[in-house]
Amino acid sequence: MTDLFSPFSLKDVTLRNRIAIPPMCQYSAQDGFTNDWHQIHYASLARGGAGLVIVEATAVSPEGRITPNCLGLWSDEHVEGLARIAASIKAAGAVPGIQIAHAGRKASANRPWDGDDHIADDDPRSWQPIAPSAIAYGQNLPKVPKAMTFEDIERVKADFAAAAQRARDAGFEWLELHFAHGYLAQSFFSAHSNLRDDQYGGDLNGRSRFLLETLAAVRGVWPQNLPLTARFGVIEYDGRDEQTVAESIELVRNMREGGLDLLNVSANFVIADTQIPWATPAFLAPIAQRVRRQAELPVASAWGIDDPQVANRVIEDEQMDLVMIGRAHLSDPHYAFALAKALKQPRPTWILPAPYAHWLERYRGAAA
Repeated sequence: MTDLFSPFSLKDVTLRNRIAIPPMCQYSAQDGFTNDWHQIHYASLARGGAGLVIVEATAVSPEGRITPNCLGLWSDEHVEGLARIAASIKAAGAVPGIQIAHAGRKASANRPWDGDDHIADDDPRSWQPIAPSAIAYGQNLPKVPKAMTFEDIERVKADFAAAAQRARDAGFEWLELHFAHGYLAQSFFSAHSNLRDDQYGGDLNGRSRFLLETLAAVRGVWPQNLPLTARFGVIEYDGRDEQTVAESIELVRNMREGGLDLLNVSANFVIADTQIPWATPAFLAPIAQRVRRQAELPVASAWGIDDPQVANRVIEDEQMDLVMIGRAHLSDPHYAFALAKALKQPRPTWILPAPYAHWLERYRGAAA
């Protein structure tokens, strides 16, 4: 039976287990550049034993950042620092992945601990967000974005492709497109945020067009032998979930035909007025399984899967192929080691790098 510690292969990449660390923004960059924080952070996570480590949302353009402190990959100068991170992840035994993103109407915001709101217009750090339609998210993000022209759309698609090439050059072996969480691509797909009356709006085909064309642009430059994946919100929890999930699965089928290799199933977060069942462990697992079966595509998912038994069950029950575990790894970078012990894996210490595992095992009897 496949379990959490079974290897997983996709294209020419094999993960040592089904544990993946999802992108988690650190909001610690300047002008998009990595620094010591990122280098130490990602190397530490990779040494904990997970099979895959995905670097946080990395903007494809300056306007695509969530905050002024987000990572970027809009210039060749950004490659060197990210290459060091990719190399450190791989040296620790994990596969290095990166998520490339455009924040859309949620851009030009303060860091969460500095307000988590739009930067004031008279602040020199502020910039004009863009989106499919001139509709603000609302609440703490009240800026009305500029409705994108066809020229804007072509430019952003090209930005994604250029960032993907740089990610390839930096040595990343797994690419994730951020098509979720109310950011630019998700807002094109959602009828809440896309009121366009041209070929990029209206019916399902129109609202899907930007995502499919962006995928095609990236597919044209990303190596065919390496996984091309996306994180996409398939459900909004807004009272019309069945329609949204059905439309999402239709889009995922089309993305699979367009070269997508795996979907990281998430929620939309396009609007604030939702009823997300946060208290339910692995609440997206049944939705992920439905996507997996009906779209015939491998899936991963996150949210509420930090209990060892739950994490193992969603793999054994074939609800998903990979488990994305984020916050538990922030509180314990060696959380995969904790999972191995809890699930009684043989010689669990050796999920850690040899310089750790050797010393932990050598005097275990003496310590006991």
